[in-house]
Amino acid sequence: MAADDKQVYVFGGCGEQSRLNDLWAFNVEEGEWKALPAPPPESKLVPRGGPGLVVLDNKVWVIFGFGGKHELPDIHCFDLRTNMWEEVEAKGEIKPTPRSVFACFALGKHIVVYGGEVDPSDLGHMGAGSFCGDVFALDTEALEWIRVEDGGGESHPGPRGWTAFSVGSCCGGNGMLVYGGNSPSNKRLDDIFFLQLAA
Repeated sequence: MAADDKQVYVFGGCGEQSRLNDLWAFNVEEGEWKALPAPPPESKLVPRGGPGLVVLDNKVWVIFGFGGKHELPDIHCFDLRTNMWEEVEAKGEIKPTPRSVFACFALGKHIVVYGGEVDPSDLGHMGAGSFCGDVFALDTEALEWIRVEDGGGESHPGPRGWTAFSVGSCCGGNGMLVYGGNSPSNKRLDDIFFLQLAA
């Protein structure tokens, strides 16, 4: 789920019968849902759960996700001005491992991703898959991934997925607020962290 100043957007997820790849917008002022155009038949934007979803520069960005058997490596965006889907090819010396159920938000011209599940558990939602704890930023103008050095150490939240997250401000800086989630040991977490980032 992601939002701009007028609408809340929902993409994909698990429906009653299967995973989905549809995009919906909820107009908060009018209290109405609207289905936005579907990806074209030739699109690689297959149904998925747990993708990153961000609204930035009048585009809804869909990043990675889980396709049912494995994590998906692709990025797509829907242009709210033209109502067109586009696949995005991002470069970078080091790119993030495909993942799902990760923290993802916009900061300036960047989309920041943290953590997530890189390999699902055979137990589904009852087990913990393999989680990562790295931070990457996608420059949406240069279309390039950058690895963010976040210090590590005891103050680092470590590998996790299924977190609650938000962009926030603390001590005069902007960044990412992360709460709870699931750990590699399958322990549900209730801690809170803030990572300050420059836009």
